[in-house]
Amino acid sequence: MMQKAESSSKIKTYYELTKPKIWYLLVFTAFGAAIVASKIYSVEVSPLTWALMLFGVAAGSASANTLTNYHDRDIDAIMERTKGRPIPSGRISPPERARDFGLVLAGISLACAFAISYTAGFWNGIWAGTFMAFGLINNVLVYSHALKRRSRANIILGGLCGGSPPMIGYAAVTLQGLWDLGLVMAGLVFIWIPMHIWALTLHFKDDYNKVNVPMLTAVQSEKTSVRVIAISTLVMVLFSVVPFFLSTESGEPVMREVYLYTAIASGALMLALSFWVIAKPSEKASWMLFKFSSPYLAVLFIALMVDSALR
Repeated sequence: MMQKAESSSKIKTYYELTKPKIWYLLVFTAFGAAIVASKIYSVEVSPLTWALMLFGVAAGSASANTLTNYHDRDIDAIMERTKGRPIPSGRISPPERARDFGLVLAGISLACAFAISYTAGFWNGIWAGTFMAFGLINNVLVYSHALKRRSRANIILGGLCGGSPPMIGYAAVTLQGLWDLGLVMAGLVFIWIPMHIWALTLHFKDDYNKVNVPMLTAVQSEKTSVRVIAISTLVMVLFSVVPFFLSTESGEPVMREVYLYTAIASGALMLALSFWVIAKPSEKASWMLFKFSSPYLAVLFIALMVDSALR
């Protein structure tokens, strides 16, 4: 009985290591992109393609989170927000076990993505695998290893990986419209990431300064930081209406009023929250903006799916 409890505890610990709240959302964006592509281009997606795509994105996102946790174990042990994580708290020891776990997940994710070549189409799998590899490299090597502790632009250049899940989901279904609608859906995630992270780092500014991680809103003045957050939110909201102006090769609109009205309404809420941060710069205001930003992205992708299903 005790052995079962220990095994269950280990599973929970490694599950926590993958930061499930992050990869849940990323898997959802891949799922949303696949649904939208399948509805717009009337593509029948096989159950095996769905399984490879969703499990692959989950494994890839979990891998990236695990490997960045391993790399950041030294600073995580110092920051109040992160010192309870599995590695700095000693629940995973030695830390190399976490690294090996992350590498195994990376291998599984790449195998799943490239295997789509056998269930959907040769180039579908090639592109899905390429986007998966790009996402892993950008997140682990570019963001975590090269930029996070050196550059204020870390989350901008290192956030390109956020667009990988929608591109993988879209490519698994069809290559039609991949470089317009697919890219725009990826852009929604990419543009969302800086605002989301900057709102978080403004809230935990002292933590980041303690470990000399130059996140833009941690090293800039509060006045500059809130303006940056407001501008990035405005850019995100303006970009969110782009899908409404796209059309298929036949000239038919990709999205209709359902998506447009949802994007405008949810965007207005995000702008109101960002202006609140400007008017009353505080940890409470930035934390509120951060907490609303994840549901906001989810709402956009739900609207994309619903609109495409009503065509």
